Amino acid sequence: MTRIAFIVGSTRTHRAGKSVADWALETARRVGPADVEYEMLDVAAFDLPVLDEPAPALAGVVEHEHTRRWARAVDAFDGYVFVTAEYNHGVPGALKNAIDYLFYEWNNKAVGFVSYGVNGGVRAVEHLRQISGEIKLADVRTQVILNLYTDFDYSGMDLDDPTTVGDFTPAERHVGDLVELLSEVAAWSRAMSPLRAQLVSS
Repeated sequence: MTRIAFIVGSTRTHRAGKSVADWALETARRVGPADVEYEMLDVAAFDLPVLDEPAPALAGVVEHEHTRRWARAVDAFDGYVFVTAEYNHGVPGALKNAIDYLFYEWNNKAVGFVSYGVNGGVRAVEHLRQISGEIKLADVRTQVILNLYTDFDYSGMDLDDPTTVGDFTPAERHVGDLVELLSEVAAWSRAMSPLRAQLVSS
């Protein structure tokens, strides 16, 4: 069975990303492609330090157990959906750091993007598309774009508190976008499975 992981890229203690990822995972299991197993990988749960491996990931030499743990988790999947915020027109540092820890575990798999932010997180996704090609991840066209103003409810909340996170209330149209995204990621993941098997055996 094809396995797809939703990777939560924000590690802030007050973050919108976890509720977005929870919604995406629940929706995938409810109405996504039925021949796919969906799981979540939360970067925050792996407690990765700023990249501290002596050798670059391309060298395939690993020294630290936290790297091995992250590598095993990522390697277990055929495709991914990055759930990302946008920080200063780019990818959250914790997500970029987690990506940079690995190379071969990402290769010849498919990836899609669910983004959120004041401007929908679209610039973070464009950044991730550039990164994906370098680590041999094939990025699908469809993406889910969520707006902090229209897809979150702040009723009764203290808007003067900078840590306030609204209740995630996504518009219904996002369900269709997510299903289409997952269909593309699943199809591409299956299509690339023989390539991965061939490279492993060669």
